[in-house]
Amino acid sequence: MTPMLDAADATRAPRRPAPPTWLVVALACAGQFLVVLDVAVVNVALPSMRADLGLDAQGLQWVVNAYAIAFAGFMLLGGRAGDLYGRKRMFLVGLGLFTLASLAGGLAQQDWQLLAARGVQGLGAAVLAPSTLTIVTAAVPEGAARARAIGTWTAVGAGGGAAGGLVGGVLVDLLSWRWVLLINVPVGAVVLAGAVLWLAESRAGEGRRLDLPGAVLVTAGLATLAFGISQTEAAGWTAPDTVVPLLAGLALIGVFLAVEARTAAPLMPLGLLRVRAVASANAAMFLCGSAMFCMWFFMTLYSQNVLHYTPLEAGLALAPSSLAVVLGSKLAPRLMRGAGPRAVAVAGTLVAAVGFGWQSMLSVDGGYVTSIMVPGILMMLGAGLATPPLASLAMSGARPEEAGLVSGLVNTSRTMGGSLGLAVMSTIAAARSQGSGAPGALTEGYALVFRTSTVVLLVGAVLMLVWLPRKTAAASPQPSSVTSSTSSAN
Repeated sequence: MTPMLDAADATRAPRRPAPPTWLVVALACAGQFLVVLDVAVVNVALPSMRADLGLDAQGLQWVVNAYAIAFAGFMLLGGRAGDLYGRKRMFLVGLGLFTLASLAGGLAQQDWQLLAARGVQGLGAAVLAPSTLTIVTAAVPEGAARARAIGTWTAVGAGGGAAGGLVGGVLVDLLSWRWVLLINVPVGAVVLAGAVLWLAESRAGEGRRLDLPGAVLVTAGLATLAFGISQTEAAGWTAPDTVVPLLAGLALIGVFLAVEARTAAPLMPLGLLRVRAVASANAAMFLCGSAMFCMWFFMTLYSQNVLHYTPLEAGLALAPSSLAVVLGSKLAPRLMRGAGPRAVAVAGTLVAAVGFGWQSMLSVDGGYVTSIMVPGILMMLGAGLATPPLASLAMSGARPEEAGLVSGLVNTSRTMGGSLGLAVMSTIAAARSQGSGAPGALTEGYALVFRTSTVVLLVGAVLMLVWLPRKTAAASPQPSSVTSSTSSAN
């Protein structure tokens, strides 16, 4: 009788209604906002951290790099883990790690404690970030609705990067540097609670094992490359401290590709790179990211080091740019319906190139409207227009069992492109200014950076026009290897 009673109870048990799509998208976007915000928010707090914890110049660099290296290195692993073990589960694990590490960093009493916390934050972000895009694309069907959802995801993520300087300036000025980390704790707790209650679990590739050799090789390779890139600003491109990790990282990536070609269930099927939508969109994301990511960094330096804005004033000065990237991200899906993703991506990149070209004419005594606001709006409006169609094209080329992996690849392309671009542009600026801190020399260095970025974006626009497919192509699922659960997890 017991089995019959259990069956009857199960039948009578009410099913939890599926949450509205907007709520699922909002939770995923909140996770993405935290991840991107933390890339930028600590920059304003670095001087206060140095004074409080006694960090030297190298230690300050590692406050930023510990996060960035772990973030870039573990991204593909985090994306694949979501495919195999559940996107909701990885969202919760990543956000939990991120939130706990934020608490530890905010309470750190020694420099090593802060650096360790930043590394764990980066690991949590690498697990969390791929699942945010996968959850969005799984919740919304292919077509205009998904394009709008990806536009929202892009806008929130870009807004997190844009808001970093402003949020950091406010928190440091009103409270202390610790709150640029501690602010993540209550926000993370609220998002965690909402995810537990309302996100549905989904996975693909049921029964497959994680490719551990591939995971170790690609994580070590990307982390080593990121470390080498991080050394360029202090040591230069030809120093052994830079060359050795860069070569080692490339060698590890080469071994990874060789292993993947011979593995029955690879972490990253190499055939994925032969899918035009995936390969071209990620290449474009990498190239554009290398130019666009440095905008916030050098605009902040220009406003503070040349125009003598305070940290809070610098953050407020870039607020219109923050609104522009959100506007562009929301406009992109509407434009894609009529013009197609390729045309919108190219147009956005050209708009950004105009902004970067304008910004390259900056001067020592530049006015706010012509030297910061208008070119900043153009640069970030273009970035907002270009990113959603690139993400849509990349995800449209993925089968369901590869969605998390492609999401991780998209985030990796953008992160590694931004890291490499920032390292290259910092070297260009330093070489042009010849180490001088005079406003005139700094202005010449910053102007050359924006001119170089203009050229990179024009090359990117040509690449998109030639290589990107005209339309998003529905991926061909393989039902035999895909399983998905749409019920809410407890």
